[in-house]
Amino acid sequence: MYKIKNKQKLFIYTGPDGSGRKTIAKMVATAFDMETVLSYTTRAPRHYEIDGEDYHFINEETFKKMQEKQEFLESVDIDGIHYGIREDDIVKAFESHNLVYLTLNPEGTEKLKQMYGERVMRFFIFADRDTVIERQKERKDNDQDIARHMAHYDETMSYKNNCEHVFENYDSPQVSFQISEVIEGFLERGFIVTD
Repeated sequence: MYKIKNKQKLFIYTGPDGSGRKTIAKMVATAFDMETVLSYTTRAPRHYEIDGEDYHFINEETFKKMQEKQEFLESVDIDGIHYGIREDDIVKAFESHNLVYLTLNPEGTEKLKQMYGERVMRFFIFADRDTVIERQKERKDNDQDIARHMAHYDETMSYKNNCEHVFENYDSPQVSFQISEVIEGFLERGFIVTD
């Protein structure tokens, strides 16, 4: 397992699908010199998603081969869809950046927290059930996907109290500003020294 060095920190955004985790994570990243690490998934891209920007979309066979070679630092199966994070991708991100962020489900978030402990700061981003459904409809997710996401809503929400920071996303720019202030506070208090 990669040993995270002194100045390096992993920021993980988690929460229900449709809560705006990715949007906020990208906004915050622009305020700092942050690199992202994308998950690999066997699900098909949604109409607005781009391979290599949102996820690495791969087929089942490729995923299994990567698993056999033990390339994944962590991998989960949700409703028959596989998701995984490659350790090499995290190592590579840390070669050029001290601050790295990921957007993960609670299972993946918890696994990385157990591996890296205080080097991981978790941000739980959520919105109420109706707002989440509304946002998924706005991005034109199909009814089947929305139903699948909502089946996990309560379970995902139960992870909220495990995270260091919790934000209700009623306004993405406002929340990203608040998260940036939290990170800024950590940087200034000498938890991380950036060059």
